[in-house]
Amino acid sequence: MTKIVSFNVNSVNARLENIKNWLKISNPDIILLQELKCMEEKFPKEEFLDLGYDCAIYGQKSYNGVAILSKYKIEDVTKGLLTFSDDQQARYIEAVIIINQNAIRVASIYVPNGGGELQNNEKLEDSAKFKYKIDFFDKLKNHLSNLLKYNEIQIFGGDFNVAIDEIDCYDAQKFRGDILFHDLERKKMREIINLGLCDSFRNFNNDQQLFSWWDYRGNAWQYNKGCRIDYLLTSPKASDLIRDSFIEDKGVRDQVKASDHCPVCLTLDLN
Repeated sequence: MTKIVSFNVNSVNARLENIKNWLKISNPDIILLQELKCMEEKFPKEEFLDLGYDCAIYGQKSYNGVAILSKYKIEDVTKGLLTFSDDQQARYIEAVIIINQNAIRVASIYVPNGGGELQNNEKLEDSAKFKYKIDFFDKLKNHLSNLLKYNEIQIFGGDFNVAIDEIDCYDAQKFRGDILFHDLERKKMREIINLGLCDSFRNFNNDQQLFSWWDYRGNAWQYNKGCRIDYLLTSPKASDLIRDSFIEDKGVRDQVKASDHCPVCLTLDLN
């Protein structure tokens, strides 16, 4: 089985030892990283090469940043959305990886949070940061729509910063209308899935309320007050090959200096 994982590490350098320990235990074949918070030259590439991973990095100083790690050679790397060429933030990286003569197109995606302090009774949907988030969703939808015209094994993973359904929030009423659970961003996420993509975790865990993110504040992890905002979305050809999809929370989120996210995973049968 081939294991593919998406993980918002919330600073790759600050969490490096945790990430390395997790890699040795989890042993994924492909890792899609988000929120690197460093430029490419500051990315600890040698540390991952020593563990047997090729690296493709799209970095940004202090913020954002995405990467792809793979036990197999990474080819045809694209940095940034082709449909959003004027975006200066490092939020999307795409590549092709060949495994057992199967070409797999993968992308690591970090959707904007869209939150922030509102000014003078401003509504969330009118704020500049939220509008940027919605614009990013639209540009991402256009790009993925173009890719899905090809009959490929495609896996798009990342932190999408939105919980689609009530089951994806520990308290949907508390989040309703707020960031991560605003109707407009949920609608945009559904539009992306409705292109023909499969939410792999939900497909294998129909009624399980499991989360991928817990706020650092308010003992959210200890009380399991989380949201599922990290996804692995798969094309029809990829979906046919998935044998399992799950979240690795225990032993990751409860570490000292842990990220506020944990890895979301799937396994593919490529034999």
